[in-house]
Order: sequence, then C-alpha cells, then structure tokens
Amino acid sequence: MIAHDYRTEVDDDLATSIVSAARTGLGDTLRSVIYFTPSTFDILYLRQDLYGSADDARRAKAKLVELEQVGFAERPVRTAISDSEGKSNIGEYEFTVRFHDDGFVARVLEDGAGVLLTTDSMDVNAFEDAAIAVRGLLRGD
Repeated sequence: MIAHDYRTEVDDDLATSIVSAARTGLGDTLRSVIYFTPSTFDILYLRQDLYGSADDARRAKAKLVELEQVGFAERPVRTAISDSEGKSNIGEYEFTVRFHDDGFVARVLEDGAGVLLTTDSMDVNAFEDAAIAVRGLLRGD
C-alpha cells in the first residue's frame, strides 16, 4: 500500500479490506488498486515494479481514472436497461472489464465510489470474485 493522506477520505479499514479482497481474488497478477470518486482518487495498492515514484504512478493513473469516472454517469443508464419492462434480459449492471494487450482494467462502482483493479494478463473469470467482494465492501456489507 502507498502511505498517504487519502484525498477521497476513504476509511483506512475499508481501504485495507478492498486491497485484501483484490489480492485474494487476483493474486500476483494484481498491478494496482485505485479507489475513486467523481472528483478525485487514491492509489490504495501499487505493485513495486511498476513506477519509479508515487508521483509518477499518480500522474499515470490520473489519466485512467479520468476515463473511468464517466462510469458514474453511465451506471444509471446501464441499470435502466435492465429495468426496461422486460425488454432486456441482461440483468443489472455489475462491473466493467476492459481488455488491453498486456492486461486488464476492472471498474466496480457503488453509489458515489468506485474501485479500479489493474492486472497483468490472466484468466478473466477471477475478476467476478474480486468485483463481487469489492462491491460488497463499498456497499458496507
């Protein structure tokens, strides 16, 4: 974990629990865990081999978070699709996984908070377990 004052005011226990759930679900392929709100973010976990400094990591992750913050506006629309009077059978929106050449980004949203999980290439089925655990933590389960 990166030691700092949380800009998002995420509780230390919640931050630790989110990282633990991500590490348990995704193992050594986990690259980073980022907690974010519509206006700011915190890097909760960063694998040591990725960046030269915390500032370098924050600059790099800021671009990713900015792209993923659109999910706060997108989530109600995706949820509405599942509530469209039986016209869709896809169910409620749960989480997003983005595929890249050398890894993945998973986005989990709950109310006004979200978590991004980045990994090396791996079996994508592990994301479901990690996302379900993180979503429960964000809900306060």
